[in-house]
Amino acid sequence: MKTLTPAARAALALTVLALCAPLAALAQNIAVVNGKAVPKARLDVLLQQATRAGQKVTPEMQVQARDQVVLREIFEQEALKRGVAATPDFAAQMQLARQSILIRELFENHRKKNPVAEADTKAEYERFKAQASGTEYRAHHILVDKEDDAKALIAQIKAGAKFEELAKKSSKDTGSAEKGGELDFAKADAYVPEFGGAMAKLKKDQMTDEPVKSQFGWHIIRLDETRESLFPNYDEVKAQIQQRLEQVRLQAYQEELRTKAKTDYKFGTQ
Repeated sequence: MKTLTPAARAALALTVLALCAPLAALAQNIAVVNGKAVPKARLDVLLQQATRAGQKVTPEMQVQARDQVVLREIFEQEALKRGVAATPDFAAQMQLARQSILIRELFENHRKKNPVAEADTKAEYERFKAQASGTEYRAHHILVDKEDDAKALIAQIKAGAKFEELAKKSSKDTGSAEKGGELDFAKADAYVPEFGGAMAKLKKDQMTDEPVKSQFGWHIIRLDETRESLFPNYDEVKAQIQQRLEQVRLQAYQEELRTKAKTDYKFGTQ
């Protein structure tokens, strides 16, 4: 077998590189539209935006994204051909778009540089849990306009009439009347003070002997059940708490920038 000279080997290497170059370039593009390459980097950016928005990138989404990138190139070429890029309206919208992207990246960079620590998330969780702790009450009630009507209903119930049937017929609280006056579990402070206070004094299956007056009218209340407030486990709400803390920090950052800015503009004025 004839041995190649150094010059011949160099020439062969250059030929191989020349043949591979188009293949390497092709690997960086996803299509060619009217002679113009569509770089894969555009697809990567589109998928990154979807991930940022919390979307899961599936194989189906990748196909749709590839289609979208190629379609955008087709439409962009047509828009350029028709001179859309030279219009004043396009220039104004581009300025707004550029501003929006810059602001989005500013806030994203701030979020990355100021991550929410695990200790902060747990502290916030414990604060929420402490606020939510306490007794919850499940009750039935009837609401009427007049005290005498309420007293008459109490007398009927004590005489053997069913609370639920009277609630359906007489209560003006239409939301609970359809369910026989039933109210979901809630803490006493979820109601107006007069109602919540009277309900909290009752024992299980006990009804108020006298009507309870509030801003809505006259109430007859029957306590059905109590329980300690239910609160989700830390792992179940960790992501939501972190997101809330990130939003709080972002709002504080925005307010800091607004306060430091030197402007003659008065926010919140007409």
